[in-house]
Amino acid sequence: IKNFPEAHFRSTEEMLHDFAFLGEEKAFEIVVENSNAIADNIEFVEPLKDKLYTPTIEGAEQELTDMSFEKAHEIYGKELPEIVEARLDKELKSIISNGFSVIYLISQKLVKKSNDDGYIVGSRGSVGSSFVATMSGITEVNPLAPHYVCPNCHYSHFFTDGSVGSGFDLPDKPCPECGTNLDKDGQDIPFETFLGFKGDKVPDIDLNFSGEYQARAHAYTKVLFGDDHVFRAGTIGTVADKTAFGYVLGYDQDKNLNLRKTEKEFLAKGATGVKRTTGQHPGGIIVIPENMDVYDFTPIQFPADDVESEWKTTHFDFHSIHDNVLKLDILGHDDPTMIRKLQDLSGINPTEIPTDDPEVYELFNGTEVLGVTKEQIYSNTGTLGIPEFGTRFTRQMLEATKPSTFAELLQISGLSHGTDVWLGNAEVLVREKGLPLSEVIGCRDDIMVYLIHRGLPESDAFQIMEKVRKGKGLSDEHKAIMREYDVPEWYMDSCEKIKYMFPKAHAAAYVLNAMRVAWFKVKHPIWYYCAYLSVRASDFDLVSMSNGKESTKDKINEINAKGMEASTKEKQLLTVLEIVNEMWERGFTLKMVDINKSHATEFIIEDDNTLIAPFRAIDGLGTNVAKSIVAAREESPFLSKEDLQTRGKVSKSLIEYMTENHVLDGLPDQNQLSLFDF
Repeated sequence: IKNFPEAHFRSTEEMLHDFAFLGEEKAFEIVVENSNAIADNIEFVEPLKDKLYTPTIEGAEQELTDMSFEKAHEIYGKELPEIVEARLDKELKSIISNGFSVIYLISQKLVKKSNDDGYIVGSRGSVGSSFVATMSGITEVNPLAPHYVCPNCHYSHFFTDGSVGSGFDLPDKPCPECGTNLDKDGQDIPFETFLGFKGDKVPDIDLNFSGEYQARAHAYTKVLFGDDHVFRAGTIGTVADKTAFGYVLGYDQDKNLNLRKTEKEFLAKGATGVKRTTGQHPGGIIVIPENMDVYDFTPIQFPADDVESEWKTTHFDFHSIHDNVLKLDILGHDDPTMIRKLQDLSGINPTEIPTDDPEVYELFNGTEVLGVTKEQIYSNTGTLGIPEFGTRFTRQMLEATKPSTFAELLQISGLSHGTDVWLGNAEVLVREKGLPLSEVIGCRDDIMVYLIHRGLPESDAFQIMEKVRKGKGLSDEHKAIMREYDVPEWYMDSCEKIKYMFPKAHAAAYVLNAMRVAWFKVKHPIWYYCAYLSVRASDFDLVSMSNGKESTKDKINEINAKGMEASTKEKQLLTVLEIVNEMWERGFTLKMVDINKSHATEFIIEDDNTLIAPFRAIDGLGTNVAKSIVAAREESPFLSKEDLQTRGKVSKSLIEYMTENHVLDGLPDQNQLSLFDF
């Protein structure tokens, strides 16, 4: 047997033992004294950076300032109201002094590019807490106190006492100075929830681009900074505990070891968390400053060793370097795609859709506005398919709270996303104590705003909000301060139960889009159903869906009867079936695929009451085949089933499906030969 040298990393004792042949004194000098002498002569080396390095854009500070004030003057007039100017000054001071201007400017350029290309962008997280972000066009959410502002003479009136939850809920009113109908805005969100109380927290600007546009937004960062300075954020997939235990079981069986359970668990623990594979963050783009190199921060690699990938990724995952480099979150989302589809169908600018239409609010409280009963559509509200409000959980919340204002919808959005905020907490206060929805805690920002309105110092209000939103409850010191300002005991009890809270700015951005979709559902249903089925639906049972409401209901009942035994695919299908059932009940028709008219991937409107399904809605017919069918049809009409199979690259089983469901009626099996072909 070959003897390998002992080449392991030796301890001091082992080193002294190995040099013992020189004598104890000389061994100590070589191993201990000389090692320390060399170490003392080496200057401090920092292998990883210790602060944030952002890219620079010359004149970013001035450009952001000018852009923000220019927009503010455009809305609020030449002489800005004190509340507007003070907020801008406060935010810009924090943003500029901490070197964050470039982060805002990059985000602004990305959003503007998307908007110019025809796709609106939704904001995520707390960026809507920043008025500078609003004025620079990064977010639609206006965080100022609820207010009126005249689009003509710029008269304004702000409600700063907490009496109004959202500016969208203010009653319509003519301008007292010029008679023009006043605009209404403002969600009352403090800036501190975005950049911290001192304004020095690195801004995390998350943006929801249309899934159709996301790749183009990513590519635009290369235009802004160059290929060598933008990389996808890498991820490291690790071995999960159950997987590790599976490895140990396999090892035990292969080696016939018959290990005890305790030994297996010990070995599994050692393998848990070990790197398994690499990947890439779905939307994270790392930006390296132009005067630095990516290797100053991290090695780079191809994701999952895919050398054909357009992007290289960071070897270190973002959490390891998030204090050192800028990450842009350019995420893909269905909401902007849905809004774009509705805009394309209608020609209506989504930003001009009213946020206070009474009929739209009826949708959140019942089904009558849709012209159907609750029994017909299996729902007590009309919000099936409305973002944020369409799930069974949120529909139950709507039933319990009966919202009638935008502020209350914000509360419900916050309550539905929080942990231990609704169930066993706010829900009990609403049901048992009869508290109105507007008074319970819905979003994290509500805590700070509420406490400031009660008179607490801003720093205390901020600290309490931060502790509560992270699930840390209230300290005795904070309880004493709250009691000093007559904060009710039920409010403090509620704070103690919370584990996680949603930012109000995130809720505001999502609810704003939900209201736009809801407006189309009420006012222009055929456009709504076409957009929903084209953008959001991926699972279909075309036979059930196209044969009328009874066959659709039969399929719904069949899946519901399975209860928890229903597969994930069936549960996803159920959501689509409920929408299609509602569509039938409202007097609209869904037709089976039409070989001469259907689009490859999107539902099309045949007339004011009828939709035709696309080829991709056929089970087992993928997008590529759907596109090849349409491409072949555009070259020349199909002469036979054989022609469709050959030129459209359609399988025999799909031809049989189409034949059985009368898609190919009128087409012969094979091309017919003419006498003149001989």
